[in-house]
Amino acid sequence: MNQLAVHFGAGNIGRGFIGLLLNQAGYDVVFADINQKIVDELNIKKCYQVVLADQEKKQMTVEGVRALNSVTETDKLVEAISQAEIVTTAVGASVLPKIAKDIASGIDLRGEKPLFVIACENMIGGSDLLQKEVYRYLSKEGRARADRFVYFPNAAVDRIVPNQTNEDPLIVLVEPFFEWVVEKPSNASLPKIAGLKFVDDLTPYIERKLFTVNTGHAVTAYFGYMRKIDSIEAAIHNERILFAVRSALEETGALLEKKFKFSHKEHQAYIDKIIQRFKNPNISDYVDRVGRSPIRKIGEKDRFVQPARQFVEAFNETPKALASAIAAALHFKNPNDEEACLLQKSIKEKGVESTISEFTGISPYSKLFEKVHASYYELI
Repeated sequence: MNQLAVHFGAGNIGRGFIGLLLNQAGYDVVFADINQKIVDELNIKKCYQVVLADQEKKQMTVEGVRALNSVTETDKLVEAISQAEIVTTAVGASVLPKIAKDIASGIDLRGEKPLFVIACENMIGGSDLLQKEVYRYLSKEGRARADRFVYFPNAAVDRIVPNQTNEDPLIVLVEPFFEWVVEKPSNASLPKIAGLKFVDDLTPYIERKLFTVNTGHAVTAYFGYMRKIDSIEAAIHNERILFAVRSALEETGALLEKKFKFSHKEHQAYIDKIIQRFKNPNISDYVDRVGRSPIRKIGEKDRFVQPARQFVEAFNETPKALASAIAAALHFKNPNDEEACLLQKSIKEKGVESTISEFTGISPYSKLFEKVHASYYELI
């Protein structure tokens, strides 16, 4: 009998990335999701197809899977967690607190056997956040058992899964490139999953991904929007936008190389690889979708402001390209995106200076603040 894995989130990332690797490693995968249509399809077919977004369009079949509705089948879900060797998530940071109670209930039912709980989210410290929420619901005995046998290692994940609509609701198109890096817990027997890399220090991998992939993707989106370009692929082929993206990644790259002693040659190759991924026509996404949630993206701990501040500290210089990228994000208008609407309302009612200060956390009248402020008007 195969070992059991429970994965929260049966969306495209869940099926096309984490669920795929768990299945290939020999786990029986149970997906937990609120989408009843997807849950029903998985339980009827018990398999689905993953297609690589390249010229060959290689297909892989994921077999022997099942699914549970995480709202209406909590008893079965808790039982599955109590028997699992690994629990993973791909639900979004805001959903982690909502699934914590079920994970805690599953842990309370477990004996003295190891469990890995890994939040595979696009954030720093996802598993730490999930652990904090899970511990709120654990019994005294469960907490003592979790301290000894349950591990919550943080992870860095990277795979572009484009927005897509397929006749088969389970089929998912993913880019060939992926990276799943997890911090290595001490004194633990590690699961063997091809494609999962355990490391002693996760921070370099998290920041490299956040400050290169996420930063570059967002810069492409915001400058693409300003030039009225619909897709990421079309935007990155625009020479001026490509220059803006590469300039921003040169600044974050200089920071990463100094901070983590990355080889300049190897990091430049990494930047080139990322830009080539944006150019892949098979995984191109819409500028409006990639640019959504601009308030989060210009937050002080996210992909623009965090590296910009660290750049100032590291080199005592103002990063011009990152400042311009923040300014471009301030111009982003999307009537279907709540954060974009709130940002534009703030600019209209409070002014650009107050909006920059409120949403970026950059100190007013610092050189970085002044550069963002000036760049906002330069882009009009």
